[in-house]
Amino acid sequence: MHTIGIADESSTRKAETQKQTLPNSPSELSIGLLTGCKDRPYVFGLATALGSKDVQTDIIGSDELDSPELHSAPTLRFLNFRGSQSPDDGFLKKLSKVLAYYASLIRYVTGSSPKILHILWNNKFELFDRTILMMYYKALGKRIAFTAHNVNQAKRDARDSWLNRVTLRIQYRCCDHIFVHTEKMKGELCQEFAVADKAVTVIPFPINNASPDTQLTSVEAKRRLGLDDSERAILFFGRVRPYKGTEALLDAFRLLSADKEGKYRLIVAGEPIKGCEEYLQEIQSTVSRDFDRGQVMLRMQFIPDDEVEVYFKAADVLVLPYKEIFQSGVLFLAYAYGLPVVATDVGSFREEIVEGSTGFLCEPGDPAEMARAIEAYFTSDLFRNLDTRRPEIKDYANRNHSWHAVADLTCRVYARLLGRSLESAG
Repeated sequence: MHTIGIADESSTRKAETQKQTLPNSPSELSIGLLTGCKDRPYVFGLATALGSKDVQTDIIGSDELDSPELHSAPTLRFLNFRGSQSPDDGFLKKLSKVLAYYASLIRYVTGSSPKILHILWNNKFELFDRTILMMYYKALGKRIAFTAHNVNQAKRDARDSWLNRVTLRIQYRCCDHIFVHTEKMKGELCQEFAVADKAVTVIPFPINNASPDTQLTSVEAKRRLGLDDSERAILFFGRVRPYKGTEALLDAFRLLSADKEGKYRLIVAGEPIKGCEEYLQEIQSTVSRDFDRGQVMLRMQFIPDDEVEVYFKAADVLVLPYKEIFQSGVLFLAYAYGLPVVATDVGSFREEIVEGSTGFLCEPGDPAEMARAIEAYFTSDLFRNLDTRRPEIKDYANRNHSWHAVADLTCRVYARLLGRSLESAG
């Protein structure tokens, strides 16, 4: 993992630093967290972790991101610039809300005291965010940190273009520091977008702590979903998009279902993304045509945070049949509930899945091998001892992907952007 090293300072540098009036602890750090009004789990995790380190954090968000915890810490200030984002709103209402958001954002940045803006996601008008807004922030003298969850999402989704790459390059060049989640992402950022190595920090993808984890047992969760205790429940969770390979999982499940001795159920739970309607129809047609009624449970809808626990505790394994990915938050959501994972060998899954201990890997795009990997899991000690292995997986995730570690690294970057010594950032 790449972290920021503590460089030796020359005597001249030390003298210059001592002359500056700089904060001496995280409590004197102040940032504006620009969320793009989405990805509540990441916003919640980072904001609360920074709050625990007394970083003064303005959270720019919407109704979708709001929660009591973001108002309870004295170092956190939640600014709801977007309000509700109902899909039922008409075009003009949606447009007026977006324009009102941008107006509030520009007013905030113009008059705000935080010297650091940390961008987690761009908002609705992405090209505007990448160019005009970035240059405006720089003109105001703001230091910009950016979390690149996807280095080039359009490339992953097979819709890359010259304009997309140019605007991405502008945004990355305007950033003072960029966070990524894997070394592969850092390599792409440096090679394809000419970002300096020292301007990039790799941080582990942290576990999801926004969804509740109650005393609900696996048996109770299965009953809530209408599953029999003896059924082997396979879960696909998350937004349904072509690059995630749901059709390959259905093909693999068809092979598994041919084994009449194994009693399998497949649960596909997640919100379809706009623009993928044809793909969704193909999935639904395949399920209707190739499987018995109830054999595949389609929950094609947004799953609220307070219902997430039921799916991950009812499931015996999560399957990630992705064709391409750098990193997936769903993997760490599964780990947070102690659920093993079968995933294709893409992105950084090989580094994050300990075969036989937290899950199994298979080649992408091969339903037969995916079916064999799922069968291997269900005949393994990992599944046979699942009740005792779940806590071990949770402990593994907490040790290696804690928000505490992410906040430490993030604070060190903030300190460096302000010219502080890194020793005082902890």
